[in-house]
Amino acid sequence: MAYLGIDLGSSGLRVLLVGADGAVIATTERAYGFSHPHRGWSEQDPKDWITALEDAVAELRAKHPAFQSLRGIAVSGHMHGAVLLDQDGAVLRPCIMWNDTRSEAEAAILDQTAGVRELSGNIVFPGFTAPKLRWVERHEPETFTKVAKVLLPAAYLNFYLTGGYVSDLSDASGTSWLDVGARCWSSDLLAAGGMRRDQMAEVVEGSAPGGQLREILRRDWGLAGPVVVAGGAGDNAAAACGIGALGEGQGFVSLGTSGVLMAARDGYFPAPDTALHTFCHAVPGRWYQMGVMLSAASSLGWFAGICGATPAELTGALPETLRDPARVQFLPYLSGERTPHNDANIRGGFLGLEAASTRLDMTQAILEGVAFGLRDSLEALQSTGAQLDQVMAVGGGVASPYWLRLIATCLDVPLTLPEGGAFGAALGAARLAIAADTGANPEAVMTPPKARAVIDPDAEKAAQYDAAYQNFRTLYPAIKTLR
Repeated sequence: MAYLGIDLGSSGLRVLLVGADGAVIATTERAYGFSHPHRGWSEQDPKDWITALEDAVAELRAKHPAFQSLRGIAVSGHMHGAVLLDQDGAVLRPCIMWNDTRSEAEAAILDQTAGVRELSGNIVFPGFTAPKLRWVERHEPETFTKVAKVLLPAAYLNFYLTGGYVSDLSDASGTSWLDVGARCWSSDLLAAGGMRRDQMAEVVEGSAPGGQLREILRRDWGLAGPVVVAGGAGDNAAAACGIGALGEGQGFVSLGTSGVLMAARDGYFPAPDTALHTFCHAVPGRWYQMGVMLSAASSLGWFAGICGATPAELTGALPETLRDPARVQFLPYLSGERTPHNDANIRGGFLGLEAASTRLDMTQAILEGVAFGLRDSLEALQSTGAQLDQVMAVGGGVASPYWLRLIATCLDVPLTLPEGGAFGAALGAARLAIAADTGANPEAVMTPPKARAVIDPDAEKAAQYDAAYQNFRTLYPAIKTLR
């Protein structure tokens, strides 16, 4: 038996083929791009996702005989995107992506609507799905009147695979149409967003069956038996499944383009005023919360580009042990910020530059600014009662030992590094497929990977970095007045 985990990422698609025991058989990736028709807009053509999937499947089928024993598929996808379909299932316009900010005004109106935060458990961010549809209603009324279904990106791949309209609860949590506590669509939230229940996909648990692979795809892919398609998951919920973060005390920090500090929760503890995301997990009876900063590793990448260097070259110049906090300070708000400020317009910068400041000082300041931004998310999580005893570190930024020690120190939490190999959202999706096909308990399938190292906080520097963080917290109110 074999299972397929599909990770529909923002810039590319990754497909993972695993055996019945969850061991990785093969993986392959395909890239695609964004379109930016106007400032602040970000769109993709869903046809590119299908092309990438079919190409990846063709490779796996040709190279790996185990593909013929495929029993289950699950899709993880980038959240909040709006794929608009007409009554025949045809795409009406390019998908409006999670990082599209055109609906800032519509989001503010929805966020101020009575009951919206209380029912959804979240602030209505400009990147969420509901304000996107309000924007389409206002600016593209001819398209809006034709909308028969609104699907999230992962749900659109589910539609391609099964012919049915199915989304999982973790992904649907980021729409501002779902009652996250009750785990169902909310009539009141839909009405506030000008939408109808019949325009929504059916929502199921991520580890539950969501449909069967279409007969034409079974034939084209050379498969004899039935193939179940699981509900799937939003990308961060799938990543949590991939590292076994399902219950209280478990979580991860992700140093990718954006930065995420995620905590799995055994109950529902919304705190919209903190700008935390509070979403359903991809498994029954669980939720998760996360703080999101929009410019994490991308801040270092931005500076590396200016310097004509690579991020690894910049961080490699730092010593193995932590330096004292930098005199230069960096505000990591290159694209605005979510947690804890919910400010799409704030921008970053360096403070405290002097003639003696070096590239190394500025590199250190960037790493510290991101670490302090993650500390903001930790403070917000702790205000809801979340306790992270140890977190897994994932993403491109984990290649810097200095940055890892710095983050562990600023958070006062040990960071676990998983052994090399496939993990994260694609593996989490494959595990959801196993659970959907076999009916296995998710906790038995979604176990943590082996650790190759644990990075402990630097006790000698902890007080200095706590003081530096307290100073960092005073900077946002000051620079906000300078816009």
